[in-house]
This record gives sequence, C-alpha cells and structure tokens, in this order.
Amino acid sequence: MSSFQLYNQVTADASKETTLRYSSSFSLAIKLLHADLRQPIYDIYGLVRFADEIVDTFHDFDKAALLDQFKKDTYTAIEQGVSLNPILHRFQLTYRKYNIGYDLVNAFFKSMEMDLSKQQYDADAYQTYIYGSAEVVGLMCLHVFCDGDKTTYEQLKPSAQRLGSAFQKVNFLRDIKADYEGLERMYFPNCDFTNFKEEDKQQIEADIQSDFSAALDGIKALPMKARFGVYVAFKYYYTLYKKIKKTKHHSILQMRIRIPDYKKLLILANASIRSQLNLF
Repeated sequence: MSSFQLYNQVTADASKETTLRYSSSFSLAIKLLHADLRQPIYDIYGLVRFADEIVDTFHDFDKAALLDQFKKDTYTAIEQGVSLNPILHRFQLTYRKYNIGYDLVNAFFKSMEMDLSKQQYDADAYQTYIYGSAEVVGLMCLHVFCDGDKTTYEQLKPSAQRLGSAFQKVNFLRDIKADYEGLERMYFPNCDFTNFKEEDKQQIEADIQSDFSAALDGIKALPMKARFGVYVAFKYYYTLYKKIKKTKHHSILQMRIRIPDYKKLLILANASIRSQLNLF
C-alpha cells in the first residue's frame, strides 16, 4: 500500500467513524447496503454532519466564519482533488467518482447558511430549506446508488427528494422543542411554538404522509444493491412518524419522541422478511 493509499484509508475510517458516532440509526441502514455503497454514503454523511454541527452546536464560536471556511475548503477540495481535512478529502473523492454536481453542494450550503439566523420560515423559505438540507442529500446518495446510470437517476429523482423531505420533516416534529428552546427556530411555516395547535400538527402530518407515499414507489425501483438499506431507513422513519402521530400536540412540545432499540431490531426483522417475500 502506497502512502497516499494509506491516507485514503485513514480518511475513509474518519468518515465512517463520524457516521457511527453521530447516528446509530443511519449507520444501521448503511450497513444494510451492498458493501460497494457503504463508504461513499459515509463520505456524504461526514460532510453533512460536520456542517450541521457548526450551525447547531458551535455556540461559543463564530459560526458564520466557520461555516464559510468549511464551504470554501469543500470547494477547494473538489477542485484540487485532495484535502488535509479527512472529511472533505473523502467527500471530494465520492463527489468526483459519482459526478454529484456543484448545484447540489451549493443548495446544501445555502440551507446551512439559513440556519445561522434565527427566523420564522414562510412557505418559500421552508421549501428552500427542505430542498437544500434534505432533498439534495437524498440526491447525492441517489448518484451513488445509480452509479452513473443517468436514466435511472432521473426516473428516481422525484422519489428521492420526497424521501429526504419526509425524513427532515419528521426530524423537525421530533425535535420541535429542542429547535425552539435551544436554537430559537420554528421551521414549519405559519406555526407558533407558543400557540401550536393539534390542527397544525395534523396538517404537517398530512404533508409528511404525502411525501412518504410518493417515496415508496421509488424505493421499490432502486438498484438491488441499495434497495434494502433504504427501505429499512424508510421503515424506521415511518415508524417514528406513526408514533409522533399518535402523540398529542402538547406532548411533542414537551419531550422528544424516540424509537427504543428493541423496536429498531423488530423493524429490521420485519423489513428483512418483507424483502425476502418481495412485499415492499
């Protein structure tokens, strides 16, 4: 193994470890993908996770300056084909191999920049944020899943966006208390945390259900290497969504809804059976 191959492996370990340490649920879904797909998805997650950490947790630092530098370093890594930041080095390798595209990276950083200011989102800003923070992440992953097959990518693109959108909106509902109290954010348009009603929750849930329904057909059409892992992620989030739906609006304002580990294992077992019987 050459020195540069060793560097590539060390950086691969860094993006994988980042994923494992920050998200047990997402890590489980990645492990269910074909082995060829796992590292590129770790690489995408590493970029997304670090940018998100800047805007969500680096409260004692100049977040705007850090995010701006991280964005510049990302573009430099892509242009030069190398970076001494292990997370960015891995991302640029995956970006180049799968032709991810500047438009997706630009949209992602635009949404991260929106998080730097405390704001109430209107419908347009909400959709812009959802697209950049979630839908484009689904599209980056879809580039990997399709491995250069542009026809399949274009066919599955709408479903990938709807799945990313559903995941993000479920996260918003689950984290509504933490986002408002810790970060002074309310993502849902025309909603007020201090006067959040059951009708507001039901409208949001109907929107999420629409996204999930639109995404499922796309999951069924994914290349075999990706299908099962994505389906398990779908089932996990859909189970979380159903649990939130059964919870009264005043309760989600007071606590974070979770799926216990034993239930995650049941989701995996059930998804495995349905996959073997082709009952997606």
